[in-house]
Amino acid sequence: MTVSAPIRPDYAALEAAVVSDAPFAHVVVPHFIRADDLRALVASMPDIDSGGSFPPSALNLAPLVRNLVAELEGPVLREAIARKFGLDLHDAPTMLTLRGRTREKDGRIHCDSVAKRVTVLLYLNPASESWARREGCLRLLRGPDDVEDYAAEIPPVDGTLLVFPNGPTTWHGHRQYVGRRYTIQLNYMENDAKARSEMRRHRLSALAKRLSRAA
Repeated sequence: MTVSAPIRPDYAALEAAVVSDAPFAHVVVPHFIRADDLRALVASMPDIDSGGSFPPSALNLAPLVRNLVAELEGPVLREAIARKFGLDLHDAPTMLTLRGRTREKDGRIHCDSVAKRVTVLLYLNPASESWARREGCLRLLRGPDDVEDYAAEIPPVDGTLLVFPNGPTTWHGHRQYVGRRYTIQLNYMENDAKARSEMRRHRLSALAKRLSRAA
């Protein structure tokens, strides 16, 4: 299926979504990417055959995906998230990466870097038996020790959006899953040396990946 117009996420659904506080403040928006758009987007995603996060500059993105990346980094989503959580994000730098494959070592319990003020995850996978078995479904955890001690579980499917402000107790992870698992991660960063260092690391990683593909 071909979609000529850029994808417009369902911002109205984000505006209407209720912030949950269990186990920490977050909002989940099912079908933030609508079904027809999702099918076209999945068909247009790059074939990422290795694990890890890839900046857009390290990938050969189809126009549909490239336009979505620009949309996500734009002002509409930023302002909607700022209103939703009562944050001032007007000068927060953005860092966006794509993942296409999950490895055995992925999904371990962690909190995101303190350089990241807000984490935004957009899941671009069709529903499958793996997700029904809860493999690779992100869990928002009550603590750092047990992936089964979760307050919320988000299957990485159907254009679902997850947003949460980062903090010292925003523990999350998932059961082990190996295979294709498309995710776009957007972070609004602190505007300080630590954030600049992390963004510089991602740019260097992008350069290394491009050189590796060219070799």
